Amino acid sequence: MALRLKSAVTQGPEADLALDEEPTDRSRRNLVVDVACVLVSFAFPIGFWIAIALGHDVAQKPIQRVDLVLATLAAPLVWWRRRWPVTISIVVSLISTVSTMVAVPQGITLITVAIHRRPRLVVVAAVVFVVTGSIYGWVQPSPALPYWATTLVVVLLAGVLVAWGSFIRARRALVDSLRERARRAEDEQSLRIEQARQLERTRIAREMHDVLAHRISLLSLHAGALEFRPDAPPDEIAKAAGVIRTSAHQALQELRDVIGVLRAPNGSEADRDRPQPTLGDLPGLVTEARRAGATIDLDVLVDDPSAVPAVVGRTAYRVVQEGLTNARKHARGAAVRVTVSGEPPDGLTVEVRNWLPLRAETSQIPGAGTGIVGLGERVGLAGGRLEHGPSTAGDFRLKAWLPWAT
Repeated sequence: MALRLKSAVTQGPEADLALDEEPTDRSRRNLVVDVACVLVSFAFPIGFWIAIALGHDVAQKPIQRVDLVLATLAAPLVWWRRRWPVTISIVVSLISTVSTMVAVPQGITLITVAIHRRPRLVVVAAVVFVVTGSIYGWVQPSPALPYWATTLVVVLLAGVLVAWGSFIRARRALVDSLRERARRAEDEQSLRIEQARQLERTRIAREMHDVLAHRISLLSLHAGALEFRPDAPPDEIAKAAGVIRTSAHQALQELRDVIGVLRAPNGSEADRDRPQPTLGDLPGLVTEARRAGATIDLDVLVDDPSAVPAVVGRTAYRVVQEGLTNARKHARGAAVRVTVSGEPPDGLTVEVRNWLPLRAETSQIPGAGTGIVGLGERVGLAGGRLEHGPSTAGDFRLKAWLPWAT
């Protein structure tokens, strides 16, 4: 029998609240199924009515005429079986006590109850089906079968119909569950992709913050020198202006890079192609800061800087870069000492200390106050530790320990 093919299956508490009501709107597929079920239910009555119209006396006895009329009245009830499945099933079963031709709509309605209602109501409908079938067997006994055999056939038929409906219900529930899992998997995958992109863009922004803060602090330092020494020789002014122009150009270029990366849907791929600094780039960083007038002592006590893992070397480079930038911001003119030491498996130690002179000049470079916070996150992601603050010797210390596996 073709039955309801609606995707949603009434289950659990929702079924308890909706015992005898179903949505009235039908999908195209459900409409086709409903029409087919009604036509099948009308098959026997229409056949008999056509035979009578052609002059064949197929309903001679009064009970046969009653059977034909009741079957004709019961067939349209199949159309509303979705809205009131239990009620329609019981009504049709009661009609079946005196009607043989109502067996088809009776089976259709019982299957509908098994598909759309909870087990307790299915049992009620099945019991009514068996009882009314037994009454019919008693009212109109079969000449070929004893009464107990007729009752057994009715019980088996009810079991088959309920099993069929339960199978359809379970299959629909499984399909709905698989669809829901697929939808959730797609949503979770989209969420993971979006989170990965957001984390990658945050990492890129933090990376660019370190670079831009370093460039702009150098730019501000040279501009301040020109401001406070207007009587400097022309060649020094030209040299300082050239450094300012170069630093500004590099800062703008790096700013374009980060904006382009953040705007691109898959900007992280572009950033991965850019060369990242390593521990071997520290001398160049210090040389650039010295050209700006800073006093820096660098001690790299590592036998082979190229042997340092890329993540550890890049993190150490960023620690030194942030330390030099903060020294220019908050202790302008102070001497800075950078020490990098370590070996596997003891780890890599990076320390930046600046000695504050009695009359240290404080830079007017604004800061967001998040450089150390971001640096702490970077060091933590690398599995290391970060310490910062005034030391007992009266200077400021920025110290990081990074793991260096063999």
